[in-house]
Amino acid sequence: MKENVETFMAFDKDFNDANIIYFGAPYDGTVSFRPGTRFAPEAIRRDSYGLETYSPYFRLDLEKDTAVFDAGDLLLPIGNREKTLELIYGFTKRILRHKKIPFMVGGEHLISLSSIKAVFEAYKDLHIIHFDAHADLRDTYMGESLSHATVLRRIWEVVGDNRIHQLGIRSGLKEEFMFSRNHCSIELYRMDSIEDLVEELGSKPVYITFDLDILEPGLFSGTGTPEPGGVTFREVIEAFKSMISLNIIGVDVVELSPNYDQSGVSTLYACKIIRELVLAMNS
Repeated sequence: MKENVETFMAFDKDFNDANIIYFGAPYDGTVSFRPGTRFAPEAIRRDSYGLETYSPYFRLDLEKDTAVFDAGDLLLPIGNREKTLELIYGFTKRILRHKKIPFMVGGEHLISLSSIKAVFEAYKDLHIIHFDAHADLRDTYMGESLSHATVLRRIWEVVGDNRIHQLGIRSGLKEEFMFSRNHCSIELYRMDSIEDLVEELGSKPVYITFDLDILEPGLFSGTGTPEPGGVTFREVIEAFKSMISLNIIGVDVVELSPNYDQSGVSTLYACKIIRELVLAMNS
């Protein structure tokens, strides 16, 4: 792999020296309301330079305290969902073969399925922490089984019962909430259970899938399916602080749709969440 021409700030370490491989998956082919997440990886890289590399929350610096390689964006075929998922799966497998951590930025939430499939094949005791406004547990959506509205149901079919832990959920069908209570774990509206969850998981391998629409849309409007009643950035930081002992072996951050927030603030939220999550992983 070669370094991307335009990198996320400080994600410019040599591939061989890096422990985290950052890459974009600009796909939004199943978005049901407001498309545009395909533009997120480029916007995030560009706007990341509006932030400092140092985080006062973790007292760490991306330049000095992390080793991240930005591999650029995958070239995904427009209109071909299955091929897109195959390419994401194959790229994640390449990263794992080098004993490194994949950090994928979307794009819509369906892309998580491929990355988690690849990680699960390497870590059979995998658990998923799912930050989101939406349960994403429908069996089908508009007759389709592969959708950003069904992605966690498809992931459950991969990892099985009691491996998916949902936080901040405040939207979904009644059947989705019932399914989660029977097959996953779910905390509605908040993330207060994160400390107990971290203690429960111990050293087990964990994949973080972070849908940015968990944030209150009054603060973060740049997403395809905004849902009132969300969490604040400060609450996210406190959750990340609780997670520093986790054995995180894969991450994705999805569902920024930058063109719905012309102020650019939503993109900066995404940039800062990526910065803090990487630093939490290196704490």
